[in-house]
Amino acid sequence: MVHLSRAFERKVGQALEVNATDLSAMEHLIQEGSLTPGELSRRLDISTAATTLVVDRLVALGHAQRHPHSSDRRKVVVVPAQESVSRAFQQLLPVIGGVASLTQDLSDVERQVIEAFLARVVDVYQSALGSSS
Repeated sequence: MVHLSRAFERKVGQALEVNATDLSAMEHLIQEGSLTPGELSRRLDISTAATTLVVDRLVALGHAQRHPHSSDRRKVVVVPAQESVSRAFQQLLPVIGGVASLTQDLSDVERQVIEAFLARVVDVYQSALGSSS
């Protein structure tokens, strides 16, 4: 599953002509709508200088735009371009729809078993990370 998920992420990145970091930035922008470069830097866990390069690439490719911050004129926000959001969803919808369809076909017992298993997997990861959230 992890291998297939990464391969699918590469496919989406190729369709949008972005690298993995740029795709991750786009995911955050799509989920949030807009972020300051500092917020994006923290979410990507990269330096502000590296974030500037990411934003520059996304803007140059037409995937994002910089806009003035609504309440702090010293700041800018990075906003995803609607066309790029649509292109990303064109890639994602077959997988989202397919998984949703599979989920609907599960019996209540199957769903409970899967939920219990995934909850345990989450616990394993949280334990390995030393966190409880």
